[in-house]
Amino acid sequence: MPGRRRSARDGADLDASLAAAGLPALPRSAWLTIDLSRIASNLAVLRAALPRGTRIDPVVKADAYGHGAVPVAHTLAAAGADGLCVATFDEAMELRSSGLDLPILVLYPIPPSCAAEAARNRLAVSVGDERLLARTLAALEASGRPKLAIQVEIETGLGRGGLVPERALVAARLITGHPLATLAGAWSHLGSPDDAGRSGRQTETFDATAALLAADGAIVESWHLAASGGLLAAAAGTYDGIRPGLAVYGVVPEGLPVDPARLSAALALQPALALHARPVRVAALPEGTGISYGLTYVTSRPSRIATLPLGYADGYSRVRTGRVEALVRGRRVPVVGTIAMDALMVDVTDVPGPAVDVDDEFVLLGEQGGERIAAAELARAGTTISWEVLSTMARRLPRVYYAASGPIGLRTLTVERGTWWKPGTRTTALPGRTAEPGP
Repeated sequence: MPGRRRSARDGADLDASLAAAGLPALPRSAWLTIDLSRIASNLAVLRAALPRGTRIDPVVKADAYGHGAVPVAHTLAAAGADGLCVATFDEAMELRSSGLDLPILVLYPIPPSCAAEAARNRLAVSVGDERLLARTLAALEASGRPKLAIQVEIETGLGRGGLVPERALVAARLITGHPLATLAGAWSHLGSPDDAGRSGRQTETFDATAALLAADGAIVESWHLAASGGLLAAAAGTYDGIRPGLAVYGVVPEGLPVDPARLSAALALQPALALHARPVRVAALPEGTGISYGLTYVTSRPSRIATLPLGYADGYSRVRTGRVEALVRGRRVPVVGTIAMDALMVDVTDVPGPAVDVDDEFVLLGEQGGERIAAAELARAGTTISWEVLSTMARRLPRVYYAASGPIGLRTLTVERGTWWKPGTRTTALPGRTAEPGP
């Protein structure tokens, strides 16, 4: 039966559960839920699949793949992550400003002008170009700041970044010879973890680089190659550590041939994010009514059409027009008409029982009533991949954070509240914005 705003996650009245947790009501009727207990559980699953002593440095770039970098990072820290990886300098600084103390590696080279600030905030940075390395080292000399931890990215065949083995040796010499730098690591990234042959050739190049640096007397603190795909497909060794991304959020890369020894781990991963909405209108429309821009969809019978207040500006791509479904009352229903910037329409004519109305909750990504729409399904409909589906969830979508006990945090455009935000941090990020610890 339709009722008040009820959460598909736990069946409780959402507004009441937010109020009971000391959290404000949602500012719009489209939102994300993120189960932080699942993220902690996924980390434990990956830890159990690794040799003892292997580092796990989860990737929380792109706002933790759309899940929210600060709450996810603090969850992973509490769950025993050894460190974290981000893509950019300011992503790392966001985590530091939230009170996070874990080691952080920036995977893409930072502007040399940021090197001193990176050193002062105990960030490790990556280098993959000799000219930028020289500028970074020069910036350190000019600043006189503490030592900067530098990791060398190795070009092993991805063709995107890093230094070929012989130039990596030159870079290692420059770093170890500099009084304000330390050679903190060397790493690479697999281009096709689903392709054993290509991954094997990349691994050979990586190992050859390690041998070259060792023969030169270089002491590298950490070597790492595998991310989610490399671990689950056993396409690369774990070396000193791994950098899992997608798997931490409970999603197995689509098309990945999971190694039998890692199958139980893959099956144990649980997606942490779901996308929900309630209609802003449910209307009975006559046969022949055009729906949305371009009128590409016209009702072929008297129809009941629900309008949900989210669209491509929220990360629900327009490319999915005519290719996707939503869940309501545990049933699949078609999304019809062109997906707009702020709205999409769903045909609920065939949903049994009382007519669907504005009190019904829809799920566009996630589970409801035994049915599930996975990130991979939305990816196929948009001719893309699960990584993009998750990481393009817009900043304006409210995020409600859960633990096993219920909601523990909320992030909107104007409010950030949760147990992970420390008093005195992130309180003046934007005019009129509040960021405070939860109850």
